[in-house]
Amino acid sequence: MVISLLVLLVPVVLFVGVYQVLSGRTRPVEVDPQPALAAAAAAGLEVSTPEGLSAGWVPVSAVFQPGEAGDTLRVGYVTPDGGSVQLAQSTVPPEQLLPGELKDPATPAGAVDLAGRPWQAYPPRAGERALVLLEPELTTIVRGTASEAELRDLATTLGPPPG
Repeated sequence: MVISLLVLLVPVVLFVGVYQVLSGRTRPVEVDPQPALAAAAAAGLEVSTPEGLSAGWVPVSAVFQPGEAGDTLRVGYVTPDGGSVQLAQSTVPPEQLLPGELKDPATPAGAVDLAGRPWQAYPPRAGERALVLLEPELTTIVRGTASEAELRDLATTLGPPPG
């Protein structure tokens, strides 16, 4: 009976796999981050958006979360090399935000100057790297499984928030 099931399942799995490849469903599904950005702007959250990202960055999620402690905007990307990165910008105080966002926040490994701004680099933990920019009104976190170079690419494309 097991052999009979295998004889039936193998062609079905092959058919589905070939269909996925031929239909182009192996690429990430792009989402439009503009509704989340508009909701953040309507709530008064002044965030910076990536300007001039190289080709191949695909936004795959965008969520704005208002909260009592502050508002947070998160935009997820798939990088050109297939890694994942999340950009989080928040008015939640850093002492509340960082433990939740970085899961196991270690001490920063040091400061990194990116586009003239002092980012804190966190050592890789649980398969993720992180860069954090602490500003008086906004904390920006770039974290993910992507390479450090890709995290830096995203961080350097973020200008100061408008305002």
